[in-house]
Amino acid sequence: MNEILDTVALVLVLIGALLCLTAAIGLLRFHDVPTRLHAATKPQVLGLILICIAIALALRAWPVVAFLVPIVMIQLATAPLSAHMVARQAYRNGTIDERSLYVDELADAGRTPPAAGG
Repeated sequence: MNEILDTVALVLVLIGALLCLTAAIGLLRFHDVPTRLHAATKPQVLGLILICIAIALALRAWPVVAFLVPIVMIQLATAPLSAHMVARQAYRNGTIDERSLYVDELADAGRTPPAAGG
């Protein structure tokens, strides 16, 4: 049973590392802010979760799980928030091609100054 769990942990680490690598490549290769944010958040977060599960399977100890759960929770909380703030600022700076947006929910909010609550 130990060999099976170690093999599963190895496969999870490899898949997680591959996802993190594709996130880094996506940051370099994609040309606009929304696609870069997609590459920076989604595969990177999933890669980190898979690596944390692999560590928990490999070490098989409850203190390790108790240490890894807050790491995953903080990552799940901060990655979408930071991506949202970067995307909103890029929209306000005008670095997002507005013609490529299907729905523009910030069209009215972008015209009001930030200090006015918009």
